[in-house]
Formats: sequence, structure tokens, C-alpha cells
Amino acid sequence: MDFDKFVKTYDVRGLVGSELTPELIECFGAGFADELELMGNSLVVGHDMRDSSPGFANAFAQGAIKRGASVVMIGLCSTDMTYFASGKLELPAAMFTASHNPASYNGIKFSRAGARGISLDTGLANIRDRAKKYFEEGIDPVSTPGDSHEQSVLDDYADYLHSLVDLSGTRKLKIVVDVANGMGGLTVPAVLSRLPQLEIVPMYFELDGNFPNHEANPLDVKNLVDLQKKVVEVGADLGLAFDGDADRCFAVDEKGMAVSPSAVAAIVSRREVERVRALGEKDVVVIHNALTSNFVAETIELAGAKPHRTKVGHSLIKDQMAATGAVFGGEHSAHYYFRDFWGADNGMLAAMHLISELGESDSSMSEIAMRNTPYFSSGEINSLVDDKQAALDRVRQELEFETEEEFDGNTFHGKTAENWWWCNIRPSNTEPLLRLNVESNHEALMIEIRDKAIRQIRNS
Repeated sequence: MDFDKFVKTYDVRGLVGSELTPELIECFGAGFADELELMGNSLVVGHDMRDSSPGFANAFAQGAIKRGASVVMIGLCSTDMTYFASGKLELPAAMFTASHNPASYNGIKFSRAGARGISLDTGLANIRDRAKKYFEEGIDPVSTPGDSHEQSVLDDYADYLHSLVDLSGTRKLKIVVDVANGMGGLTVPAVLSRLPQLEIVPMYFELDGNFPNHEANPLDVKNLVDLQKKVVEVGADLGLAFDGDADRCFAVDEKGMAVSPSAVAAIVSRREVERVRALGEKDVVVIHNALTSNFVAETIELAGAKPHRTKVGHSLIKDQMAATGAVFGGEHSAHYYFRDFWGADNGMLAAMHLISELGESDSSMSEIAMRNTPYFSSGEINSLVDDKQAALDRVRQELEFETEEEFDGNTFHGKTAENWWWCNIRPSNTEPLLRLNVESNHEALMIEIRDKAIRQIRNS
């Protein structure tokens, strides 16, 4: 068994049956309990709606129990519900999900107490090695095993989110929500049905880990098509799409057009800065990753806070949230992190901010989005490349740039007499892909740089 195939940088993610089995998952439960020294202490285990998830959650719990840990089973939940349980109960947690991946996959997202992330560099490699040893040699039970009990956290989770974002002042809105048969089918009704002024038009709310309607990956534009059509069809004010484990949220305006995650990051940044500054905070920090629009950093500064740029990466951003005390963090991939949610990401909270912004405004969602998207972006374009360095060298020769920066890939910056552009090329850690992102204040210039870079990357 090659553990490196399914133990990734930030989580476990693999094929059910051929890679992930209940026997192997039990070993991860034992390894997790040992690595975090949980003998005599407790941990949280939750799972999504995939067919294999309940069995995997139980197997993991049994492995932890054999090594002396007690397990709080929170059952069906979104990933951010496990962060809530980990933060509120101050316990480590394991969530069984493969997020937006197809039905044949499953995985585990780990947290230390307080929803702090665990990556290869911060404990996951050790958990892997312990699990591998148990898989080869068997789990040695301790003399006093732990136990388990079930505990529901859904109502407390919904109460807590409403304490962070007050939606009572919003006007009447019609909102279409596509959860792609994922865990949003549980969390969206629990959180948003409390508000009589919100008319929720549900799409694919039935929990089904086989994803019969479309993939639970709203980052791929083809999975937004149903939502876009429905928003226009029913005359909705807003559309929301959640991924499989409901920790990411994407938005569509009343015209059926996708709202950039950078625009959402700018909106939420401004709202969170204004909120804490009104409470007397002076030195406010907001994190954004290197691939968000320049407008995000400009918005943070204009609101009176300090932008802190960081690399892409879930556990990395969580660590940066803790290190800087940032009130909010936004990624181009629609992960949104909140200090008051233990520094963890929460798509539902971002959605609530968006609903509040729209509901307290006379403007439409398209008008709000336009104000927060003043520049032109290529979006992320992936290319299959065998020799990544050769492709990068070709781009370097082609583009007439002023500066090159090595930070989360290579970013080239250029200017003309009146306009500016940047172009980031970042290799995938797990696939033979180069990821391209281009932005400019001038649309034709963005297209020119984008097309030149693509031609050289693909050597076409």
C-alpha cells in the first residue's frame, strides 16, 4: 500500500476500496490518537453524505478508541461544522469528506483543538507513518480503551453563525441555492430558513454522495449552469452554490453571471474591517492570497486595515490567520477564513455577509459585483505540461515585463504608459499542471498577456 498516493499536503484523499478501506481508516484513527496524545482525552468525528463516509467514520472512531481516546460522533455535517465543534468544544477533529471530488473518492480533513489545521509539515506526515505501521503490524489496544457518544451540533452551529452576521435588517430577497446534493442540503435550511424575508429556492437539496445532477465543484463553470438558468428563470436576486462538503460558496448575480470570489473577498473584507474598527480595534489585518485581484488589497487599505499577502493553501492560511491575528482571509478559490470562527474557513458565513450586503442595499447584486470588480481577470487556466520549467522559460522570453517575483509560483509585473498587468504561473503540487492567472486594468491588455502566456505554456 503506497500511503503517499492518498496522503496529500493538507489531507487524506483517495479512491474508496482500492486505496481507502475501513481497515486502513481504523489505523488512521489509532495514529491520530497517538500523534495528538489523546489517551484519556476526546476528539470529534463527523462525516459527509458519501456512501462510504459513515462506515469510515465508525472505523476511525474504533481505531482511536483502541488507543484510549473517547470520540464525540457528530454524524452528518459540513466540514465547517466540524471546525465549529473543534473550536467550541476545544477538541481535535476528523472530518470524512472528499469535498468536491467525484463519488468514487473519500478522505479525511484533520484539525487540532480549536480548529487549527494539520498538514504534512505540522503532524500529518507523522499520522501517516503511525497509520502505516499499524496497517502492517496491527493496532495494539491499550489497557483502558476509550468510548464514544453521539452529539448534535447543528442548532448550536446555526445560532453561532447568526451571532456573527445579523441578517434581521435585510429586505425581502429571493435566493436560489444549489448544493449539488452535498452537505449544504443540511446546513442551508438550518441557517437560512430562520429568516422569513428570505425566499429560498432549493436546488438538489437531497443528500446523495453519488451526485446525480452534477459534480459538487462550483469552481468548474459547467457546474454553475443549472444555477445560472434557475436564477434568471425565477427572477431571483441572488444565486449561491456550495461544494460537496459545503465549506466553499460561490455567487451568481440576478442576471445569471458569476460573481468573482475576489469581489466576494473584497466585500467581506470591508464589512469585517468596519465591524471591528467600530468596536475600537486599531491595528486590523486582513489576509489575501497572491492570486486575488489587486482590488482586494486596495479595498483593505481603503477600509483602514493592513493587507497581508500569503501563498495559496488551507493549513498555511490558517497558520497565517493565527500568526497575524487577521480578522478575515480570502482566497481566489472561494475559501473564506474568519478570526471569529477560530481562523477556519466557512462558506456559509461568506454567503451571509453577501446576503446582508445585498439586503441592506438598494443596489442589485450585479451592481454590487461590478463596483467590486473594476479590473479584468483571466480566471485560473490550467494546462497539462510535461516540462514545467521549459514552459516557464518560454513565457519569460515572450513577455515584456518589468519585474519577476518568486512567491507562490512566478509572477511577472508589467506596465505601459497608462496601464498595468500581472501574470502568475504556478505549478500544481500533485498534477503535471501549470496554473495561469492574469489581471490588468485594461481588458485588451489582459487578453493579450493571457494569450501570449498560454501559447508559450502549451508550446502551440
